[in-house]
Amino acid sequence: MKQYYLVAQLPSFVVSDDRTPLPITEAHFTELCSRFLAKDEQRILEGLSLEPPRDEARTGSKLVDAWYEHERSLRVALAQIRALNMKKKFDAGGLSLSPDAVQAARTAAGMDSPLAAEQFLNQYRVRVIEGITPLDGFSVDAVFAYGIRLKLAARMKKFSAETGMASYHKIYDRILAAGTAGASGETK
Repeated sequence: MKQYYLVAQLPSFVVSDDRTPLPITEAHFTELCSRFLAKDEQRILEGLSLEPPRDEARTGSKLVDAWYEHERSLRVALAQIRALNMKKKFDAGGLSLSPDAVQAARTAAGMDSPLAAEQFLNQYRVRVIEGITPLDGFSVDAVFAYGIRLKLAARMKKFSAETGMASYHKIYDRILAAGTAGASGETK
């Protein structure tokens, strides 16, 4: 019943990469949740991450466990594709990958723009969250899903095409300079 009062106070938002500010910060969301969630639920909420733990330990939430499983599958699929592109071996450690994660990773890897790939992967992640969110919009797992969506939205708002391109050129110039120095026998 307490989740009803919590969820009723949460503003809706769309996960996008536009510059519109989010209606709630992660800090305010966490503070608001601390008033309504039990201690073990608050611990799970505070442990929410966009990066799943390497091991498959259970968190106490079916939704968070499912999120981590999907995200782990996506990250391993991306790593496999990158390793294949660099003609290197990659050991997935026996993890079975979901076909949709493999397809999303292939699509993203085939994009010319890293920003477009991140935007695509973000939308894939939003679909995953929407697919695993319980129908009961007032459950504690629905609160956790909201928290993950909020983290995704906040992450995407940090991306900037101009900053990304400047970083890309800086790294690329460094690689070229190192290649030129190595070719002429110079050392740094």
